[in-house]
Amino acid sequence: INVPMVIRTPAGSGTGAAEQHSQSLENWFVGVPGIKVVAPATAADAKGMLISAIRDNNPVLFMEHKLLYRTKGMVEEDIYEVPFGKADVKREGKDLTIVAYSIMVPRALEAAAELEKEGIDVEVVDLRSLKPLDEETIIKSVSKTGRVLIAHEAPITGGFGGEIAAIIAGSEAFDRLDAPIRRIAGLNIPIPYNRNLEAAAVPQTKDIIAAARSLAKEGR
Repeated sequence: INVPMVIRTPAGSGTGAAEQHSQSLENWFVGVPGIKVVAPATAADAKGMLISAIRDNNPVLFMEHKLLYRTKGMVEEDIYEVPFGKADVKREGKDLTIVAYSIMVPRALEAAAELEKEGIDVEVVDLRSLKPLDEETIIKSVSKTGRVLIAHEAPITGGFGGEIAAIIAGSEAFDRLDAPIRRIAGLNIPIPYNRNLEAAAVPQTKDIIAAARSLAKEGR
């Protein structure tokens, strides 16, 4: 049977809404067979993926990070679809790969711009779709760079980064790694109400920079 249902849901921290309204629960639903889960990071992807979701005959959970509501970007006026299960390489690089989705994509791009000043060339892969997942693009990027940093806001324990790490470890990319797979994610704590503590509970741009810088030096 067909269940053409789209559930749009805000997610993530950064608005001072405390633990009750700041969670990242995408991995709860990724493990449910039959549900598609997407988490776009740009305005253009959000429009195209929402149209794809509406036209899909399956249940789609459409994750919208609250901080991304404030961002702006170029969007085509015409109707268009962004296909599920197709990641987007938002930035080409040769030294290491950052795999991210949702709010971590702009933060990864900011980190990559800063690291470029230090001579570290970072590739940023935006998953966009968690289920279905584009494993091919992940494996191809990691095989090229030899280093991978997986970034997400949800707590590290049970987070989607573990699934990505397992996919890489079981692929041909594993033999091309020059350093261990690294994850940067939220702490295993409820999101605090205090703004400073809230920011410290999930990866910020500076944290991604530090983790990527350290990873770039490993194995050299």
